[in-house]
Amino acid sequence: MTVHEQSGQVGGNGDFQVRTERHISSGGVVFRRRDGITEIALIAVREGRVWCLPKGHVEKGENIARTAHREVREETGLDGRIVKLIGNIHYFYVSKEEGEARRIFKIVYFFLMEYTGGDVAGHDSEVYDCRWFPVDEAVERAEYKDEKGILIKAMEMLRL
Repeated sequence: MTVHEQSGQVGGNGDFQVRTERHISSGGVVFRRRDGITEIALIAVREGRVWCLPKGHVEKGENIARTAHREVREETGLDGRIVKLIGNIHYFYVSKEEGEARRIFKIVYFFLMEYTGGDVAGHDSEVYDCRWFPVDEAVERAEYKDEKGILIKAMEMLRL
């Protein structure tokens, strides 16, 4: 969902400024406790080379909690009960579509979610794989530094 958009324009010095858009996404840290071990579900993308947290764009009419629940279900095959908002991360990236470069400022909200059902084999086709990992291994495997920080906050919330 694009919340804010600025058109590209020529600055006072003649440089072209790239259009900037703000996108809001939401996702979840799904946990379960099995045999005294807390596990976290991670998804693999980019042909299995990148492990990360499930997340996606907030659609029209959704709030961030509903988006987190929907995206977790779609990308992992799992259902979960939202416990609490963990926090958010934000970053810039450049998107090139139809020959036009756009700078995207993305904010992603993450919720702590307790596993209630489903199977990781039920993940959607956007995702290469989904697996449960012990918390420490999930932090280690997560590709992105900001998502590692979200996982560490989740561990603190779970008092691990």
